[in-house]
Amino acid sequence: MQLQFPCRKIYCTAFPYLKLANGRAFPVTPRVPSPVYTQSQTFLLDGVSRMTTSLKRRHFTAGLALVPLAASGLLVGCSNIPDTIKIGVAQPLSGPLAALGQDLLNGVNLAVSELNKNNFSIDGKRVTLEVVAVDDRADSATGKTVAQQLVDAGVVAVIGHLNSGVSIDVASIYGAKDIAQIAISTNPKFTQLGLSTTFRMVANDNLQARAIGSFAASQFGTARYAALDDGTPYGKGLTDGAVEQLKAEKREVVVRQSFDDKTVAFDKLAQEIKAANVEVIVSTLNDFQAIALIEALKKIDYTRVRLLGGDTVKTTDMGKAAGIIEGIYATSPVLEAKEFVTGRQFLEKYLDAFKKPPAYGGHYSYDSMYVLSAALQKAKSAKPKDVTAAMHAINGYAPVTGTMTWDDKGEQRYAAVGVYELRRGNWELRMRSDRW
Repeated sequence: MQLQFPCRKIYCTAFPYLKLANGRAFPVTPRVPSPVYTQSQTFLLDGVSRMTTSLKRRHFTAGLALVPLAASGLLVGCSNIPDTIKIGVAQPLSGPLAALGQDLLNGVNLAVSELNKNNFSIDGKRVTLEVVAVDDRADSATGKTVAQQLVDAGVVAVIGHLNSGVSIDVASIYGAKDIAQIAISTNPKFTQLGLSTTFRMVANDNLQARAIGSFAASQFGTARYAALDDGTPYGKGLTDGAVEQLKAEKREVVVRQSFDDKTVAFDKLAQEIKAANVEVIVSTLNDFQAIALIEALKKIDYTRVRLLGGDTVKTTDMGKAAGIIEGIYATSPVLEAKEFVTGRQFLEKYLDAFKKPPAYGGHYSYDSMYVLSAALQKAKSAKPKDVTAAMHAINGYAPVTGTMTWDDKGEQRYAAVGVYELRRGNWELRMRSDRW
């Protein structure tokens, strides 16, 4: 005989039979008919066998009563933590930024693999972490669609997105369900939306803009500047901030132009740069655009310039332009794994798992997953609201970068920006600081 009780989500090792009534749980003793002959009876909770009882008396008269329990101890040993906890990852996994998005996904997958292998548990219960990955295509409309898919899938937190425009546009979807969103996006607006659910992995554009202005002023003297951007929220916001900082440093910006993120026809711009006697180009154009501009400057024999860019030029492809102009520099809040004490160990594990080195910020998403796991343990809950609250309170151990902790808006407290120079085809760190 099988008896199934209406309690479908609570399993208590202290008292396996529970019934819900008016929002409270009460112990239930199964009632057995009389007479009962020698047999095995299995009582089920949610369809799962919990106990087998053998009765060996031919006649059995039962006077059954509930066992009185103190309310405070009723659910001792019980857990509402699910066996599997879903972690959302939303990144561009196709298109021009696919390598960067896949790298960020790889970082999460590596951390989750390690945590599961080490028997990750919450409040004493062993749980399995599951990654739910979606492709936002670096597009806001697609980002909104896949963000809702993650919400519907029941994720407890999301590590995403890469692009600032996408992160900003989807933030309210996660916020409406109290789901923490941990993004590598750098536009300051992301944490200025009035949501408690926005968390940034790295420094924002304000610090990076100060890094551009401070480095340029100290290294390039009283040069004349051109400032160019790709029209995206990231590119335009960072360039506007850099221009403001340059003016504060008493530097002259003589050319200021915006493009889209696909333009590669720069012959006219090259002539304007030459006519204005520009000596330093501050750029948030993409790497292929910066290369096209340098080629255009080469055609008119105007190569006595330096280029100081953001993250979008700090790529291996920029090596194609090495040696054409006087210098190529990049600023980035995404510091390289090799710059950290434990970075080498991470790089070895990453290479062993994916058979290629990281392309961008996989070590930051790896660290974010570890800090998120600590927040789950601190919250002793898989409810998104509890996890988000724990994220704000935690000073999380990050295996590669050291620590991740956030202020009340979700800004990283100890983030830094590095300045790199392209030398012999490799990016070499010149300096880094969290107080530019």
